Amino acid sequence: MNVLGQHSPSPWTRREKLLRALWMLVQATLFRWSPRPCHAWRRALLRLFGTRFPSVPDTPPARVFPSARIHFPWKLELHAGSMVGPDVHVYNLAPITLRAGANLAQGVHLCAGSHDFTKWTMPLDARPIVVGENVWIAAEVFVGPGVTIGELAVIGARSVVMRDQPARMVCAGNPCRPLRPRPEPV
Repeated sequence: MNVLGQHSPSPWTRREKLLRALWMLVQATLFRWSPRPCHAWRRALLRLFGTRFPSVPDTPPARVFPSARIHFPWKLELHAGSMVGPDVHVYNLAPITLRAGANLAQGVHLCAGSHDFTKWTMPLDARPIVVGENVWIAAEVFVGPGVTIGELAVIGARSVVMRDQPARMVCAGNPCRPLRPRPEPV
């Protein structure tokens, strides 16, 4: 009898598995226990594990809250001014990029992978996520694999984003869709 996922090889190398185990230990202690204002400390820990932090002139550094969960820091790029808020889940099986000023509110879930359910082995289907400059993703939004969200877009609370969303639009719903233009911030 066939069973889904049976005899499926791991997509991760031994080195990645060891790094992931070490990161899980660091994230559960040094990262998680750090006081909320200690963004520089958490950036240093993430940088140690390979997260890239491109700087932007006259822009404050990225902020990551201690309750955020990041699976593979070496597949994460956080540009200056971006924010990974409380209880955000960054399930980055493929690279995830937050451009300058991108803001993930509490409980957002970025999921850059799934499985090919048409095959018995259910191989990993991982695709990158890109969140554009000054995007605001509101509370408890789910963003699926391969999605790009255009600059200055707003994604409404509890939306399910499975397709690219255009720049400078307010988008919401399940499935998420553009609703109206976003006015220029003042």
